[in-house]
Amino acid sequence: MASRLSNEEISRYGRQLILPEIGVTGQLNIQNSAVLIVGCGGLGCPIAQYLSAAGIGHLGLVDYDAVELGNLHRQVLHSEKTVGHSKVDSIKEAVTRLNSNVTCTVHHVVLSSSNAVDIIKRYDVIADATDNVATRYLINDSCVRLGKPLVSGSALRFEGQLTVYNFEGGPCYRCIFPAPPPAETVTSCSEGGVLGAVPGVIGNLQAIEIIKIVTGLKPSFSQKLLTYDAITGSFMAIKLRPRQPSCKGCGEHSQLSTTIDYVQWCGSGPDDKVCQINLLGAEDRISAHEYQSVANSNKPHLLVDVRPIVEYEICSLPNSINIPLATLQGSTELITRHLSNHLSTVYIVCRRGNDSQLAVQRLKHQLPSATIVKDLIGGLETWSREVDNSFPQY
Repeated sequence: MASRLSNEEISRYGRQLILPEIGVTGQLNIQNSAVLIVGCGGLGCPIAQYLSAAGIGHLGLVDYDAVELGNLHRQVLHSEKTVGHSKVDSIKEAVTRLNSNVTCTVHHVVLSSSNAVDIIKRYDVIADATDNVATRYLINDSCVRLGKPLVSGSALRFEGQLTVYNFEGGPCYRCIFPAPPPAETVTSCSEGGVLGAVPGVIGNLQAIEIIKIVTGLKPSFSQKLLTYDAITGSFMAIKLRPRQPSCKGCGEHSQLSTTIDYVQWCGSGPDDKVCQINLLGAEDRISAHEYQSVANSNKPHLLVDVRPIVEYEICSLPNSINIPLATLQGSTELITRHLSNHLSTVYIVCRRGNDSQLAVQRLKHQLPSATIVKDLIGGLETWSREVDNSFPQY
């Protein structure tokens, strides 16, 4: 462990060294600390960037995924040159360019019950920069077992949240959320969207909380939830209930074990990838190639795109009409007007092939019984991948 600062370090960190709250002792604490960032995306990038700039001694990075072009609007340590590379290696490369004195350890794995404790125990503070419920419970439970403070952030659309769990007697994640929400109610960034700068704001605030913890300053958001609304430009801090004696995580009768299947318990996977549902039989579905044949043959049919209007404006298939799923129930008259004795087949398309199945289920009971209603399997993403590579994906 470093016991004094070199001339180079004094020059590099001078602007924060002269802060009375930091000083030499605080800077040495930063350089002798180890922080683990779980999730190397929109939150993880600014956390890694500012902790490295501040001189954190050891930075651990956990992520299983690779950099994609669609990440770059918010995951600002990645670049066009690292598309296709693992996210942990991409951030390590960026961190090393910024501050070669930082030791960076990559864990290119899916965090699971079998490896979480072994990885987390090596670090002083844990940053939850993930985007799914299953991993949040896993990180929380591991931190509770090991007595590690957990700085947790989230961002979606124009909103962000931040809190510190398991710090000096404060509540853990389970104290606030004893049970996971229904999987179908959880929206990811890939479905709901996110303004790229919002996770930047929250990730920077997470970095500040971590620096305060490792330097001995009190974090601002232990037993508080900070919310940020980018539309109104407002922050609000909400007091959270204290640690609960009945909590199954940190309470008097903890029920944590190394055998919890978090994916099964939460009903969702350890990532933000959209799960494919299967609601229809084969007779109610059509593949992308089959629909291509229908379209090329000019067979009479109606193609209904059930995505929201904002997504339909991004891209659409020729000759389709847009009726968002949310308004579909009141739009059957519009569909019926398009139908005739020569036009009795309706195909439904959406982004990924889930909403289209819901639409087929609804329309089969609302349209005339002679109408054939089918969905396009895999939606526009499959169309782009298998039929028309020039069709955009977003």
